[in-house]
Amino acid sequence: MTELEGRSAVVTGGARGIGAAVVAALAKEHISVVIGDLLEPEGTALADSLGAGALFRRLDVTDEAGWRAVLDDAEAEFGPLAVLINNAGIVDFGGIESESPAMFRHVVDVNLYGAWLGMHLAAPRLRAAGGGVIVNISSTAGLIGYAGVGGYVASKWGLRGLTKAAALELGPANVRVCSIHPGPIHTPMTEQMDESVAAAQPLARFGEPEEVAAMVRFLVTEATYSTGSEFVLDGGATAGQVVGLPGETR
Repeated sequence: MTELEGRSAVVTGGARGIGAAVVAALAKEHISVVIGDLLEPEGTALADSLGAGALFRRLDVTDEAGWRAVLDDAEAEFGPLAVLINNAGIVDFGGIESESPAMFRHVVDVNLYGAWLGMHLAAPRLRAAGGGVIVNISSTAGLIGYAGVGGYVASKWGLRGLTKAAALELGPANVRVCSIHPGPIHTPMTEQMDESVAAAQPLARFGEPEEVAAMVRFLVTEATYSTGSEFVLDGGATAGQVVGLPGETR
């Protein structure tokens, strides 16, 4: 923890779900966190509940000026940047034929371009500070395909590849970059998913945001020899099972 003392972290999509659990986990490690999100009431309430080591800033991850402002505030309030968690993401349930071009591009913009933009702007700060950690929250949709969510799958595979490219580029600067690939997790994003989605998994249940947050904490504080790696939390779904999403026929 010594290398993170007096430094800052930014968590996107941090106001609820996995992001909020990650913020809480980092706060328990005494890592000061800026919560970046569009959900102002939820983000402000979370920051207030955590005290002086957390603050909320409104952030559209596709907006370069917004990113610069959040990173500036993080360093001004808490010290040089040490950790970036790219968690912000959206999903649209639409097939290749039915999903609109505008929605496909929106999903890719938020999930992939938004993460790239964060890394693009954070990397020089991490380099200048002597190193740091970037964790990108991908999905099992970045490991296998799912019907009916083409934009989401494309963005999460892209984020997986982007993680590896960034790890290769930034490793010499002591910046580690890893991806996490959750399966179905109890969050607002999965509320419309039937719990039976998990029935064929070896661990036949949805995961909890705190389980993903525990992996993030491990990557940030302990996995000091890991970079460019994929960490899967899916109840064993991708270990050999065929899984599907609601409404999908196989």
